[in-house]
Amino acid sequence: MTSYEQAILTAKALSGKKGLDINIIEIGDISILADYMVIATGTSSTHVKALADEVEYQLDKAGISVNHIEGHRSDSWILLDYIDVIVHVFSDEAREFYNLERLWQDGRPVDLTGIID
Repeated sequence: MTSYEQAILTAKALSGKKGLDINIIEIGDISILADYMVIATGTSSTHVKALADEVEYQLDKAGISVNHIEGHRSDSWILLDYIDVIVHVFSDEAREFYNLERLWQDGRPVDLTGIID
């Protein structure tokens, strides 16, 4: 599976659990950290955890294991590192505060029209 396909699968997993404002940013040309960053918002701390768990479950089903997880005990931000794809699941307040889209504005947004609801 390519890193693009992995990012799309991640977005679909987040969408399937009603994640909000799902974005994929292609950062491979501007960073060595990863090829893609996937960002989503949950409506509560329970929802943030459920979204992260669903991503981990769906990617594990596809044979892709998470390399590292940060913030799983946090109420506001969980990071899943899949080497080529980094997933950020935020509460609304944390997403607004960190504003990763602004920090990675030189990356290329991936159009998710027709891919997720």
